[in-house]
Amino acid sequence: MKRIVGIDIFRGMAIVFMVIFHICYDLNYFKLTTIPLYSSAFWLNFRLLIVNMFLVTAGISLALVHKDGIRWHSVKKRVVQLGLASAAISLATYTVFPRTWIYFGVIHFILAASIVGLLFVKYPKVSLTFSAAILTGYFFLNFNMHPVFNAVAPVLHLPMRYTEDLVPFIPWFAATLFGIAVVGFGWHLKLFENSFFEAGTVVHRMLALIGKKALPIYLVHQPILFGTVYMVHSIL
Repeated sequence: MKRIVGIDIFRGMAIVFMVIFHICYDLNYFKLTTIPLYSSAFWLNFRLLIVNMFLVTAGISLALVHKDGIRWHSVKKRVVQLGLASAAISLATYTVFPRTWIYFGVIHFILAASIVGLLFVKYPKVSLTFSAAILTGYFFLNFNMHPVFNAVAPVLHLPMRYTEDLVPFIPWFAATLFGIAVVGFGWHLKLFENSFFEAGTVVHRMLALIGKKALPIYLVHQPILFGTVYMVHSIL
């Protein structure tokens, strides 16, 4: 399968945006700034944009990898990688934030969506229909994961009120399904093979490289940023 550079660039943009958000979060955490990350419309929408970029891209990548049939070796490899990454994130955040540790963040979600999404990779119309149905149910019919959470949270000793990162399967699976539909209808070719993503500048090449290494960057960037801001805070 030919790698589409435009998708790497798009994913790289999501990583850069995420790093910016986390820098602001870390500065706030150590009280070096008071950026309204969870009250300002700009920052709330900025976070929504970042998460949507990751999850739509996850759907696009899933559909491209399994376009000609499910590649089970790739599935096993991805499950192991994302499973270990999810466990590492949960363990690390439990160590630092024992009351608000991450039990189902972006990587946990992508792991689950990568498995469930296999049912949809060959059916773009069904994917798009389910995506629309999930969003409609969520916004207009109060269809969400709250009942499930309320049932399992006490049993599993999950944080009850707040967690450092939470990506509920409903409604966010709609974004992954939309990404699957994008490939099924061939929209990705028009979107990622246009002049914007093929400019070939230094910035484009850097974003493409970041996009290719998205998972390791995702795992190491926050510990590095958090530690750096901690040292600055200690010095000041």
